[in-house]
Amino acid sequence: MRPPVSHEGPPGPRPRVYPADLTPPWKQKQRPAPEVPAEPGLVVEEPGTGFCGAVIRCEAGTVTLEDRFGKHRVFPLEPRGFLLEGRPVTLVRPTSSAPVRPARTASGSVAVPGARARVARAGRIYVEGRHDAELVEKVWGDDLRIEGVVVEYLEGVDDLPSIVAEFAPGPDARLGVLVDHLVPGTKEWRIAQSVTSEHALVVGHPYIDVWEAVKPSAVGIPAWPRVPHGQDWKTGVCRALGWPSDNTGAVWQAILKRVGSYRDLEPELLGSVERLIDHVTVP
Repeated sequence: MRPPVSHEGPPGPRPRVYPADLTPPWKQKQRPAPEVPAEPGLVVEEPGTGFCGAVIRCEAGTVTLEDRFGKHRVFPLEPRGFLLEGRPVTLVRPTSSAPVRPARTASGSVAVPGARARVARAGRIYVEGRHDAELVEKVWGDDLRIEGVVVEYLEGVDDLPSIVAEFAPGPDARLGVLVDHLVPGTKEWRIAQSVTSEHALVVGHPYIDVWEAVKPSAVGIPAWPRVPHGQDWKTGVCRALGWPSDNTGAVWQAILKRVGSYRDLEPELLGSVERLIDHVTVP
């Protein structure tokens, strides 16, 4: 008996199964992102451009951001238009319609509310003297903690070349050094010139002591007095101004309390410290 003859052709490809929703992924409806008021100082990122900054102004339909370098960008207030700590959010206008300004650190940078200190970098900033370190901490401390930069003080710079060699700066461990009285022809200048590592930056200010980097107006004096060569500068200043000369440490603490922000410091110190921070943190 013959086997039955099949009239079906050879097996073909299985039919493709399509999803019920044929809308392209970029057009599919997304879950709404949380709404966050565009309050002053709120730091967000615009994912299309990668621009990250703090809110400084929120008007009808737009928000203005300012990055850490002071650059401004205006963006529309769109659903899921920004990232907050890496997650999409929808910025909305705050209940108050007044323009908003970001909070500032003592150095003038945009403050980042609630930011945690970064794990310390391998790089360091060395400053000459305890008073220098205390002044840098007061004005730039918030910025340094966010960047993970540790500041250490040196008791003089006579041995700076050996100190730099022992630190062994490299691409991932840069070293910055702040020196007092860094004026061409001085001992400090010659020592600084002897540091040749491309990963170490030695900068300074022209003042004999960091006290002079504080503007006289902040301390309430017309000018810092001139001290005769060969006399201890701090002692001479205290005597000339009628301050107690037997405890210059206490006098410095009184001066430090009068420093509220970068506005109370001379530009020569400001520029040098900013250069050091950039050197240590910029890849």
